[in-house]
Amino acid sequence: MNIHDLEAFVAVVETGSIVGASARLNLTQPGVTRRIQNLEERLATPLLDRQSKPLKPTVAGREAYEHGRRVLRSLEDLKAGVSLDGAVRGEFRLGIMPYLSTSALSAPLDSLREAFPRLTLKITSSLSPRLVEQVQHSEIDAVAVCLPEGVAPPPELAGDDLGTQSVLLVASPGLGVPKPVEIDMLSRYPWVLNETGCGFRAFIRHRFEVARLPFHVGVEAQGADLRMSLVARGHGIGIVTPGALSGSQWRDAVEVVDCPGFKPQVRCWLLHRPPAGRLAQPIAVFRDALAEALKGPMPLMS
Repeated sequence: MNIHDLEAFVAVVETGSIVGASARLNLTQPGVTRRIQNLEERLATPLLDRQSKPLKPTVAGREAYEHGRRVLRSLEDLKAGVSLDGAVRGEFRLGIMPYLSTSALSAPLDSLREAFPRLTLKITSSLSPRLVEQVQHSEIDAVAVCLPEGVAPPPELAGDDLGTQSVLLVASPGLGVPKPVEIDMLSRYPWVLNETGCGFRAFIRHRFEVARLPFHVGVEAQGADLRMSLVARGHGIGIVTPGALSGSQWRDAVEVVDCPGFKPQVRCWLLHRPPAGRLAQPIAVFRDALAEALKGPMPLMS
């Protein structure tokens, strides 16, 4: 079986198109098509449902994909991992959602670099839904994400549960939020939040929908400092970790909103597609260091 044919098929499944595969492999589209046809002839079965858009594998194609990516991962491990000194080499593509970025890119990253100095790190930052999608399609090797409490990672991913993270609700005194405030009254105020895809935003929306209450995002803004400045100026209720609030330049311009029984929280996960191969040890080192970092004060959401 031709490895290049297998690479083309895996690329089509992961990108969802011949165009995407040709760009990934730096081949012409007819070249990718020929390689897929060669593999189908070799296996004597159709591997792609050519009527679907994006392209999806057939039942046999899904089985071939799972076996194929394991073969290609083993070859990558062989090329990158074989060395006289036994050092782990090659690229480690790591995705980190913004809320975890400061914690993940400090001590955990230092631990990773110290343990595996020959490993090349490629860091991507995005919201959790996009990162989960990327690791599902093998565009990233591992991701550190936050999911709403009760939402499980996709079953095809290996997941390490790093525990829950909570935040405080904060608002400008001028907004006039009662102390304490019930959730039905809380729903009458606008919110200053990250864009759709943020785990905490999903948690808050879900809780309000379950209670049949309105949920209004007054300002959607990227950047933790910008959001806190908007909260301080009375544009709505925001969310912040306890440690971040104590270190924020806006801490004296906002007050904590106490809403009994409503404490937004998400669960943090480190996810990857099995098998991890040569990256098993780097993933474990990063996971343990991140879990330890999350036990301390978290930074402001970004």
